[in-house]
Amino acid sequence: MTRIIMHGCNGAMGRTISSLAKDMADVRIVAGVDLNPQENGQYPVFASLEACQVEADVVIDFASARAVDHLLEYCGEHHLPVVVCTTGLTPEQVEKVKETSAKTAVLRSANMSLGINTLMNLVQNAARVLAGAGFDVEIVEKHHNQKVDAPSGTALALADSINEAMDQQYTYKYDRTKERVKRDRKEIGIQAVRGGSIVGEHDVIFAGQDEVVTFSHTAYSKAIFGKGALEAARFLAGKDAGLYDMSDVIAAAQS
Repeated sequence: MTRIIMHGCNGAMGRTISSLAKDMADVRIVAGVDLNPQENGQYPVFASLEACQVEADVVIDFASARAVDHLLEYCGEHHLPVVVCTTGLTPEQVEKVKETSAKTAVLRSANMSLGINTLMNLVQNAARVLAGAGFDVEIVEKHHNQKVDAPSGTALALADSINEAMDQQYTYKYDRTKERVKRDRKEIGIQAVRGGSIVGEHDVIFAGQDEVVTFSHTAYSKAIFGKGALEAARFLAGKDAGLYDMSDVIAAAQS
C-alpha cells in the first residue's frame, strides 16, 4: 500500500486525485496539505507540511509554483519522495528540483498524461524525418481561461523533445507581432490560446512543401492527469534519491 500526502488537496486537481484514489486498492491518501485546510471527510487536512505528522511514503504536489520552494526544502530535509506536478516553475525552481533530487527521489513532468508522454516519443521520431527534411515545426496549445502560465509546460516539453531529437538546436518563437521578418527555418513557433473550460489541447504541426503532418492530443478531463500522478506516486515510493520523469513510469509498467 502506497501512502500519499496530497499537497494542494483542496484545489481542483487535488480533489480529482482524491476521488480517483478511493477506487484504487494499492494506494491511499493518508493526509492533505492546503492553505485552505478545510476538512473533506476523507483524510485529515493540515495548513502546512510541518503540521502534518502523518506517516507517508510519497507526496503528490498539485498546489502552486509559489509553494514549490518550501515543498522541495521540506521533502529534501525529510528524505520524502515527491511527485512535482505543478507547472509554471521558474528556471531557479527547476534547478532546485535537480538539487533536491540529490537528497530524495523527485519525479517531475510537465504533463502526467500517458498519452502526452507517448506523443513526445512520436514527435521525436517524426522530427528526425520531417524536420530533417526541412519541414517547419509549429506548436499550438489551448487551455481554459484560468490557466496562468503561457505557453504551457507541456508545449515547452514537446518543443524540448524535438530539440533533443535533432542535432541542430531550434529556438522558440512565442510572439511574431513584435517584428516583421520571415520565419526562421530553425525556430519552433509556440502559440497559446486561453478560453472557456478547455482542459488541454496540443497540436504539433510539421509543415512542408505541399503537405502538412499534425500530431494532436486532446484532454477531455483532468482525470487523465490525476491517474498519471497516482501511477507516478506508486512508482516513486521507495525509490533511491534521483530525478525521474514519466518515461521511467512507462518503462517500469512495460517491464
